[in-house]
Amino acid sequence: MLRATLRGFIAHKGRLLLSALAVLLSVAFVTGSLIFSDTVNRTFDRLFASTSSDVSIEPRSEFAENEGYGTGRIATLPASLVDRVAKVDGVAKAHIDVTAERITVVDRRNREIGAHANAPTLASDWYPTDRSPVRLTEGHAPHGDGQALIDADTAERTGLGIGDRLRVLAGPGAFPVRIVGIATFTGTNPGAALVFLDPRTAQPRLLGSADAATSIETQAAPGVSDEELKRRIAEALGDGDRYDLRTGAEQAQSDAERFGRFLDIVKYVMLGFAGVAVLVGTFLIVNTFSMLIAQRTRELGLLRALGADRRQVRRSVLTEALLLGVVGATLGLGAGIGLAIALIRLLGLLGMNLDAADPAIRWSTPVIAYAVGLGVTFVAAYLPSRRAARVSPMAALADVEVAGVGRPLRVRAVAGLLAGVAGGAALGACMASGRTQSAAALLGAGVALTLVAMVIAGPLLVRPLVRVLGGVFPRLYGPVGRLSQRNALRNPRRTGATAAALMVGLALVTGLAVAGTSMNRSFDQQIDKTLGADLVAQSTTFGPFPQEVTDRARTTPGIGTFVRQRYVPLKLALPDGESVTTTGVAFDRGFDEVVSLDYAAGNTASAMGPGRIGMEHKFARDHGIEVGDRIRAAFSDRRTVTLTVGALAASESGNGFGAEGGIVMGLATAAKYLPGSQDSGLYVNAAPGTDVERLRNDLERRLEPFPQMKVRNQADYKELIHDRIAVLLYLVYALLGLAIIIAVLGVVNTLALSVIERTREIGLLRAIGLSRLQTRRMIRLESVIIAVFGAVLGLGLGLAWGVVMQHVLALEGMKALAIPWPTVVAVLIGSIVIGLVAALLPALRASRMNMLSAIAHE
Repeated sequence: MLRATLRGFIAHKGRLLLSALAVLLSVAFVTGSLIFSDTVNRTFDRLFASTSSDVSIEPRSEFAENEGYGTGRIATLPASLVDRVAKVDGVAKAHIDVTAERITVVDRRNREIGAHANAPTLASDWYPTDRSPVRLTEGHAPHGDGQALIDADTAERTGLGIGDRLRVLAGPGAFPVRIVGIATFTGTNPGAALVFLDPRTAQPRLLGSADAATSIETQAAPGVSDEELKRRIAEALGDGDRYDLRTGAEQAQSDAERFGRFLDIVKYVMLGFAGVAVLVGTFLIVNTFSMLIAQRTRELGLLRALGADRRQVRRSVLTEALLLGVVGATLGLGAGIGLAIALIRLLGLLGMNLDAADPAIRWSTPVIAYAVGLGVTFVAAYLPSRRAARVSPMAALADVEVAGVGRPLRVRAVAGLLAGVAGGAALGACMASGRTQSAAALLGAGVALTLVAMVIAGPLLVRPLVRVLGGVFPRLYGPVGRLSQRNALRNPRRTGATAAALMVGLALVTGLAVAGTSMNRSFDQQIDKTLGADLVAQSTTFGPFPQEVTDRARTTPGIGTFVRQRYVPLKLALPDGESVTTTGVAFDRGFDEVVSLDYAAGNTASAMGPGRIGMEHKFARDHGIEVGDRIRAAFSDRRTVTLTVGALAASESGNGFGAEGGIVMGLATAAKYLPGSQDSGLYVNAAPGTDVERLRNDLERRLEPFPQMKVRNQADYKELIHDRIAVLLYLVYALLGLAIIIAVLGVVNTLALSVIERTREIGLLRAIGLSRLQTRRMIRLESVIIAVFGAVLGLGLGLAWGVVMQHVLALEGMKALAIPWPTVVAVLIGSIVIGLVAALLPALRASRMNMLSAIAHE
């Protein structure tokens, strides 16, 4: 049996090729994502471990992520603290570190020289040690005000060199510098653009104070462990609530975890592609083995007649599947390594230089590769193997197909109906739910169950739908059209399984396209309803900007209303006992002239009065909050105050300014409890008689020295949001592309095997007058029917999912439902093209058959 199995596998290797390609794609995306993330993790683990000090001391804050980005305030500690730390027994060296993130640096042509791909631009003091990630390779270290180093990668990318002048736009204000040296990375460049200043000028220029530092870095004396040094410093400082102490290992782990968020996005995206490849590839393999077994009915019958029992036949088919899995997984592992190297080199183009010649391949990666490859093929071949085992020895004497031996379609009908009812009930419960979390869970369950129902019940829909979809073919193409329709109807299981691969991809894409289009429409409506300002000036990162920007903008001729916006990190102690860390938004007087909010209770004046806040009505209801309630709020400068709830914004008002809770307050309240924060937005209305476009041009000219500032109107805001949502849709369309590729492979495989299966039939048709052109047309029309059938099922399922997804979005305020009809039409037209393309080779092969040889074919 083993020899017969191996010979059978080799004999059918051509027919199994496309199935092996599906396994290859599945394994390649899984292993590629693992190798890529492992390589980057290993590289940065080494970088962080080699550059971290033995013990670092930083200011402790619950708002560390929000302070620098949202308010412009940088968490600092007294620089004089370094003297106390240096005296601690076991400290060999101690020095302050001054670093400012998210600054803007421009050259003499007012061109930003920041890093690619939204990587940060960092300014820091120049303090070289044996653990520094860079070393001076050209020029000299900066001395005094006005001198700076830049990293070699930034210099090469921008064409800058020693002697060139730059302008640094930092929080305390802008200042000019001249490049006096170039620093080169000693290892991996994480992608950031670096500017180094003289230590004595870095503090006032970057932090606004000569007695401030962002951290204190220490080196342990010989014989003193990092943990012991950390304990001694903590005892010496005696204020554990104000400072956060980390050993080198802890700091490296923290940095790696923070950087790992980016890697997780890439990793999960690639695993999503792998999941689609696995799911769609499974249908292809099931169909391939089902057809191969159908074509080998007499061969299997002979094996049974010669003494092979059912278990041996089933084992023979599964062995062929496992051999296919081994081949596909081996090739997929190699392809995955190539994919990981390609991604690493892509990062290099974005400024993150990694060593592509040394990919990290852990022992678990090949294990996972073969587990996926073998698992997919084994699961996909299990049902066909059971059918093969039911072949009777008498089948060797008759011309029958094992495809007809399977369970009756009524069994599928019952199973599909049960799964469909359960899935429909879950989707219905989702539509009735009023809480986002429970609705999302019901949506996931409903999508899974309805997808299973359609896969199971797909063959039941073949006869009614194919008769309708292919009903026009007999009228247009006569007997050839009738033959193509009947060929698609001949084996509903095969047609359903072939179309299922395309159905899955199109259903996912259609559902997400409906959600994306609905989000666009909802945001458009919110902007039209909420944004009343003629113009809004913000930085490209939507973060804070220097006071000089506000001063310049305020003095622009033609301005009527001028309202500033600031972000306010705060922690709320709610009446129900919960504690929520969020970011509120503060505005100047005149808020009602530039923003329109509907209130369930109170108004703008009561929300933005001294010591008052407003919040979103739904958030208040969930936490038992009413107008007039007093809430304890902790600000990021460690100050805790009691604020009064003055107003509740209606949930459908489009209040999207803040994070959780939609907290708003007056700028005077924010300035009182969070002094030193910076503006993050300027809302402007033109004065009576002033042309808005002219005002925009004047405002842009006033802000020209600050290239990070953008002036937008309503149309620009809509375009910006559409572009961001488009990134998600592009990913969806990439998934569609992968699903289509594998689905096309499935159609090609089905048609190719079908042509082999119908060799004698095609020969007889040719003998009674069917021309080569008509033969090709018959195969192409059959392919088109299968593709359109899969597209119709996918579109119907996807539209249903999309409508339910929109309900979940509506719970978050995005209430508009929009169906992307152009996409639907494009998918239908594309399915016809897919069918035609998939049929090219099988149709060509069928038309070139020798009639006499085909008639004599066994």
